[in-house]
Amino acid sequence: MTQDITIKIIDRKGNAHKVLAPTDMAMNLMEVVRSYELAPEGTIGVCGGMAMCASCQCYVMSDTLLPEMQPDEEAMLSEAFYVKDNSRLGCQIHITPELDGLEVELAPES
Repeated sequence: MTQDITIKIIDRKGNAHKVLAPTDMAMNLMEVVRSYELAPEGTIGVCGGMAMCASCQCYVMSDTLLPEMQPDEEAMLSEAFYVKDNSRLGCQIHITPELDGLEVELAPES
């Protein structure tokens, strides 16, 4: 039995999108953004989700509890542009039922 969750994503133009994300496909937030074409092709997930480019950086706008940041993600964000206290890499946020209601804003392109 599949369970889709609702995520609100504010794109780089400031437009809000409420999208459904499947919890049974091992997707991450970056892949959801790409599948809904919320960022131009080639501007998000450049490294393929390896936490090596920060093109999928987003700002977490909700109080949704996320998994702890791993060293690779911390290292990449320490070198990225436009980093804020609520910055995370979308490729490191795996879609689970607990993320229902997550709200994020895509960081500007660097």
